[in-house]
Amino acid sequence: MHWLQPYWHRTTPLHLILFPVSLLFRLLVALRHALYRSGILSSHKLPVPVIVIGNISVGGTGKTPLTLALAQQLIHRGWHPLVISRGYGGAAQQPQLVNANSDAQQVGDEPLLMARRNLCPVWIGKNRAATAQIALQAHPQCDVALCDDGLQHYRLQRDVEVAVVDGARGFGNGFMLPAGPLREPVSRLRTVDAVVVNDGKTLIDQYAMRLSGEIFHNLLDPSKTVRANYFDATNNHAVAGIGHPQRYFQHLHTLGISFTPHAFPDHHPYLETDLAFVGCEAILLTEKDAVKCAAFADARYWVLRVDAEIDSHLIDHILRKITPYGRKTA
Repeated sequence: MHWLQPYWHRTTPLHLILFPVSLLFRLLVALRHALYRSGILSSHKLPVPVIVIGNISVGGTGKTPLTLALAQQLIHRGWHPLVISRGYGGAAQQPQLVNANSDAQQVGDEPLLMARRNLCPVWIGKNRAATAQIALQAHPQCDVALCDDGLQHYRLQRDVEVAVVDGARGFGNGFMLPAGPLREPVSRLRTVDAVVVNDGKTLIDQYAMRLSGEIFHNLLDPSKTVRANYFDATNNHAVAGIGHPQRYFQHLHTLGISFTPHAFPDHHPYLETDLAFVGCEAILLTEKDAVKCAAFADARYWVLRVDAEIDSHLIDHILRKITPYGRKTA
């Protein structure tokens, strides 16, 4: 469906053709949600509070950086989080722990990225409820579960729903899939516990978030770091296979770096030939892309680490929702 994405942010005759399919998709989404609410389709409750981070649209909104930021803040407050992910883009189906040496083709690029941050256990599995139960048995110290990209995974009951909105792109043309980028209607945001706007204006009761980062790590030798001015005299090529490549390219421009951009589809499985740029002296990667390039990287490969800066009131709001479980916060 990647070829449709350029059409999702403007109105064209193609939408008239796809609109009936979008109506059917919307009906199916509403029916599925109603079946879970009524109990006809069963859901599973974990013995620990569950915080779901997701979005209502296709494409990168910043869910993974937000998940990492929330994990870090929960740790600072004395909690022991566990991250659960579908492992999108990976071949693995059964529940498994992700570690720094896992294969992105098996576990997915985003779970591997999170595991390499080494904040807390990261598990993947097609059935996130079953995966969480197995993970909690393996890590009995964990007392809260973060479900990355789990807003539509109703099989797992949740205590807090956090929806991330792309402040730059919004909701595109406002249509549901496949005519537009929406997985669920915009009205779904009225039912979540928190709306986080990534790089955009916030309304009342919404929380602001921005991605920041200016240090590049060498992919072959992560202990070697440089700042943006290192690339002033080099022929640079920037690569982004994420949901919104332009956000990464714009960030590099803000840092004052000149480069040739190369946008790839989200979760692209890189080959060395994909990055064989003529005359290239530096290849600038996102963290998500870097985990898939390490096998063939050379000294030219540099990774920009970005972190989510979030409204401090968000974690307070979340903690108020989960403290009935009896945990004491610092």
